[in-house]
Amino acid sequence: MTTISVQRYGFLNFPNNSLGNNRKFHRIAASWTMTLDSKSFYSRNKKEELSIQIPTPSFPQTETSIPHGLRFDRLQPSDEELNLPNKLEFGRFVSRQAVLDEEMWTAAWLRAECHYEHTGGRYVANYKRKFADQEYHAIKRRSASKLGQKCTCFVTVRKEVKNVKCTVIKSVVATVDLSIRFLLHGETFPGERGKASVFCCIKREGQRYGYIANLCVAKWARRRGIAVNMLHFAIESAKFNGVEQVYVHVHRKNKAALELYERMGFEIVEMATSQLLEDQTYLLCLRW
Repeated sequence: MTTISVQRYGFLNFPNNSLGNNRKFHRIAASWTMTLDSKSFYSRNKKEELSIQIPTPSFPQTETSIPHGLRFDRLQPSDEELNLPNKLEFGRFVSRQAVLDEEMWTAAWLRAECHYEHTGGRYVANYKRKFADQEYHAIKRRSASKLGQKCTCFVTVRKEVKNVKCTVIKSVVATVDLSIRFLLHGETFPGERGKASVFCCIKREGQRYGYIANLCVAKWARRRGIAVNMLHFAIESAKFNGVEQVYVHVHRKNKAALELYERMGFEIVEMATSQLLEDQTYLLCLRW
């Protein structure tokens, strides 16, 4: 395991085996504690981060909306208690795999809030609770999948402050899923129509790929470089798993997301555009 300390307020040129050719990202002091090649990434002014006012998330309060066995008064464990080998520290945050069920539920609720962010109405709270409950069980199910494929839910949590303990639901500020999958026989990109059999999944070297989904950041924590750092962490984790390309679907009207992924080196898969025209979605790919 390697740890690299990065000096603040500098620029980093990524080598050819990383994200794009000589791309630059402004960032603050950060460190990798991963067993893969360490990189640095974008983050905003540290003084700005130190002035963050942490709001209380609007989580459901009724007992019927909380899955059995979860304790939302549970304190966030320290890094020493979790002892995870792969994580990414930047500013006042840490990106890592979600370990606790409470972290997975918080990630699910965060996705529900982002999904209904621009939706108003009398019953939107009920929609959020239903969405979060379904997504929580989906995260658990995907994390337990086998057959050579796996899905990992990553979260970004606030760093532990000395002598200050915080609950899990107040610690998680962002989430993303990374799946390691296999192309079906005959496919050149995920979901290619007419070339693959739904009953055939041939595991050959070079056919595995990474797939990123559900990248979202709490509204109050945006514009602090968290999304870029989480995306970079997911990409490095994909490399660590031996894949050579990562895909993501983005809605064509989501300009902010398109700019983010293109800045990280993703390119639109032109062959997939006609298939996704009806869904108004682009398929983007990053290769290295």
